[in-house]
Amino acid sequence: MSDKISTIKMPFGEGIDFFKGWLKHPKQVGAVVATSRYASRSMASVVRPEGDLPVLEVGAGTGVVTRQILARGLPPEKLVIIEYAAGFAARLKREFPQSRVIHGDVLEMDALVGTPDQQKFDCVISGIPMLNLKPDERIDIIMRFLARVPRGRPVIQITHGPKNPVPSDGTKFHAARHDVVLRNLPPAYLWSYTLPTTV
Repeated sequence: MSDKISTIKMPFGEGIDFFKGWLKHPKQVGAVVATSRYASRSMASVVRPEGDLPVLEVGAGTGVVTRQILARGLPPEKLVIIEYAAGFAARLKREFPQSRVIHGDVLEMDALVGTPDQQKFDCVISGIPMLNLKPDERIDIIMRFLARVPRGRPVIQITHGPKNPVPSDGTKFHAARHDVVLRNLPPAYLWSYTLPTTV
């Protein structure tokens, strides 16, 4: 079996659910096929199970990245998931009952999880389809995430184009390529965003 074929292998029901989600809301679901286990594992690699703060995952879809986050050893009760699509959110609640799964919009994070002063996260793992948003909207979302993580800790974002989807001049935040995963359909480009180390 070729690498390209192996990257899209997943439980049949999960593949159907993801494709149906894409058909219903193509702008909310960034790809026709769910993220491969290779890209999911790389995204989850920044998770620190021993950390005191919880982890935030946004745009979890059918939970392929979620499983890799928990496989790192993170206690499920330390995982908070925000998912915009109602069908995906319901599925995630069934599969991960010990984690906090919230159906809602990340732009309403203050109402969903509390203000940045009230709720911090060790890192953010994002599957939001950034390329479907305007550049200023992308920057706004990343800044919202970075307001909730300690300085130096990352926001990891998946995208399907080689260019950084959230450009920065380095003053508000730093952007660096975290990984390129060819064993994904389409190839996954993973980006890491952090606050500057000094203010």
